[in-house]
Formats: sequence, C-alpha cells, structure tokens
Amino acid sequence: MDLALLRTFLTVYRAGSFTRAAQLLGLSQPAVTGQIRSLERHLERPLFVRGARGVTPTTVGEELAHKAAPHLDALLEITQVDLDAASPTRTLHLTGPPEFTRLRALPALAPLAAQGVALRASFGSAEESLASLAAGHHDLAITTARPRGAELSATALCDEEHVLVGAPRWAARLGGPAVLRGRGPAALDGVPVVCVHETLPLLSHYWATVFDAAPGRSASIVVPDLHGVLECVAAGAGVAVLPRYLCGDARDAGLVVTLLDPPVPPLRTYFLAVRSGTLARPHLSRAHEWLLRAAADW
Repeated sequence: MDLALLRTFLTVYRAGSFTRAAQLLGLSQPAVTGQIRSLERHLERPLFVRGARGVTPTTVGEELAHKAAPHLDALLEITQVDLDAASPTRTLHLTGPPEFTRLRALPALAPLAAQGVALRASFGSAEESLASLAAGHHDLAITTARPRGAELSATALCDEEHVLVGAPRWAARLGGPAVLRGRGPAALDGVPVVCVHETLPLLSHYWATVFDAAPGRSASIVVPDLHGVLECVAAGAGVAVLPRYLCGDARDAGLVVTLLDPPVPPLRTYFLAVRSGTLARPHLSRAHEWLLRAAADW
C-alpha cells in the first residue's frame, strides 16, 4: 500500500474535511478526493461519510486511523529528526486561551528558546484550539475542555480559581462580605455586571457554585477580553468574576476588592492536549513537561 495514501487519509481524518486536508498537504482538493477514493477501492470499504460541513469517518475509517496513526507519526518524527540535523531549532506550535497563554504558558516556555525550541503561539476558544490541534495546525493545545475520543489525549494542567471583584466604592456600598454571605445574590441587585460574553460564562459558574442559583440578569458591559473586563471594573463600572491570578496586581494596588471569599471557591480546570502518539517528539515532550512543572506553582 502507498504510504502517501495513508498520510492523506490521516490528514483528512484529523482535519475533518477534504478542503482543510488539501490546504495542510499542499494539494488540490480533487487530488485529495482521488487519493481517498483510491484507498477506499484498495480496502473495498468506505472510509468517510460526506456531509455538508465536512466528512465523518466510518467505523472502518476509525479503526484504520487508530491503527495507522502511531506508525505514520513515528515515521514523520524520524524524517523530521533527519531534517533537523541541519537546523538549530525545532518549532512548537501552541494554541490556547489568550490571557492564560500570555500570562502563564508563554513565560513558562520562554527558557526553551535557549535550548533550540522555537515557539509560535496563537489564541482561541477551547473548541477552536482542539479543532486546530486535531487538524495538525498546532502541536499542543491548552484548553478548558477535555477532548473526547482516542485521537487526542489530555493531561490535567492546573485549576484556576475565580473571584468576585469590584471597585472599592462598590465594596463599601455592598456592606462587606458578611452582608453578601447573609443576603446572597440579592445583595447585588442593581449592581452592574461586566463580562466577556452575553452568556455570562464565568458569572454563571460562580453563581451556581457559590449561591446555587442562576444570575437572572444580563451584563451591563460586555468586553471580549478579560483584561478589558478588569479595566472596566477598576474604573468603577460594576462587578465581575475573574481568575484570581489575573486581578492579583489590581487587588494589591487597591484598584479592585474581592467581594466574597467562599469556603469552596469556583474552579476551572485547564488541560494540555496533544495528538495521540506525538509526545514521543522530544521538543513537544519537553514543553509538555515544563508546563506541568510550572503549573505546580500556579
């Protein structure tokens, strides 16, 4: 069997579409389609079900991918090692949520540059990062969603604690944590809310965990960036739920105040996700290990 056909098959499997696979392989879409049809004729089995939004592997396709992927990835690693003999660096392609990646992951990985690991980072939601990882655009994804299936594997990285914060004047108006503990979310009626999305993802999780209730309100200000949310809160625009590490400096400077310290704080877990079998690559394994070590202090 032609290994090029298997490589094309695996790329389509990971990308979820002929179009994206063609872009990754540097081929035309008809060429990719023709190679998949040739492989299907050879196996006498359909490998994908075509749909309006891409392709879905059949049970035969799933089985072939799980059997072939480790071996093809190993061959690719051998080839890359040979090519890297003339190159001083290996490139790690990382994706993850913007604030966490900027403030946590990139500083932890920066020393690897002196060890010959080049780094390319991009930002995206959990869904975008996992899709990009599966399609082969990235080597390592930091995500708040654990991937399902055997194609991707994930390791728990750390837990992120969320805090309810507001400017000092709002803290004074609310009467302190004791009032908020006693009255619950009703104490915040009429207080503007700042959030990253109309669906209030962080606020909803906080309310459910701490108050066993839904927010029952809409945001007064929506800023699709956690730093922007923090700036609005510090300016007195209202209250928000933010990661504790993100607002630490602002709290130390007295710009914002933690409004409540519940006995069981809301947490969000981050995962390190890779394509199965790729941790055998030295530069990826090294970055994976460095992040896990750094996360022990987060």
